[in-house]
Amino acid sequence: MKKALTKTDFNFPGQKSVYHGKVRDVYNINDDVLVMVATDRISAFDVVLPEGIPYKGQMLNQIAAKFLDATTDICPNWKLATPDPMVTVGVMCQGFPVEMIVRGYLCGSAWRAYKSGVREICGVKLPEGMRENERFPEPIVTPTTKAEIGEHDADISKEEILAKGLATPEEYELLEKYTLALFKRGTEIAAERGLILVDTKYEFGKHGGKIYLMDEIHTPDSSRYFYSEGYEERFAKGEPQKQLSKEFVREWLMENDFQGKAGQKVPEMTPAIVDGISERYIELYEHITGEKFEKGDTDNLLSRIEKNVTEYLDK
Repeated sequence: MKKALTKTDFNFPGQKSVYHGKVRDVYNINDDVLVMVATDRISAFDVVLPEGIPYKGQMLNQIAAKFLDATTDICPNWKLATPDPMVTVGVMCQGFPVEMIVRGYLCGSAWRAYKSGVREICGVKLPEGMRENERFPEPIVTPTTKAEIGEHDADISKEEILAKGLATPEEYELLEKYTLALFKRGTEIAAERGLILVDTKYEFGKHGGKIYLMDEIHTPDSSRYFYSEGYEERFAKGEPQKQLSKEFVREWLMENDFQGKAGQKVPEMTPAIVDGISERYIELYEHITGEKFEKGDTDNLLSRIEKNVTEYLDK
């Protein structure tokens, strides 16, 4: 029986504190290093769903590690090592309280807003007459504030970020420059795999006065991908795109009357639904990396992670 890791409560050597995020558990080691465990929890509409998805944490962690390694020439990132398939250890940074979202195509929440008549997102003006899944003339950066658990992330413009002192003008310029360069690289890597990187988000922080890329990048939790093949035909006919992202989870929830609003109940996640989501994630992993996914042993996840991380920290 495949098991999912939904809760961790480690006590690593030198541990100062732990932060349980929506899908990641982050352990502070001596205010110097972070141990980030990618659990199998899954969130949608800012809500953590009741069932975990087997192998999801391993997949996301391994995709992120590959992309972090493939972008070190663009900007420094926090990763030091991946001592376990579900864990990344990295430099502790003071995070900027904004997520840098970059969009190459009009879809998802941006399309829902556009369809309702909105023509400006985060201070960026949108052209008239666009259709769902249409490519923007140039990628646009639409930041959001980082919400506390249970709250919804809110759009914020560059002007508001500067006015609130969330970043200095120099810092913001660099954040935007890194964001667009990373998105360009992600787009190029995706194209080699027959995919279109539609939109994604990046998180940055500072360490020793320098800006680092943090967290994970270009995974299906933070990014949306379309298949390149058939994109033009589907777009011309106004048909939905074939996509590899978490959107299929959101769509399943919406079909079952759940959008994270007060009073709504998460539909039942049967074993078949959970397995289906797991298979979609594996498909994405293999497509995006061009490698076969090697399923880790799920029997003793907690003890395996504890052993691997402790051995790394004790070096």
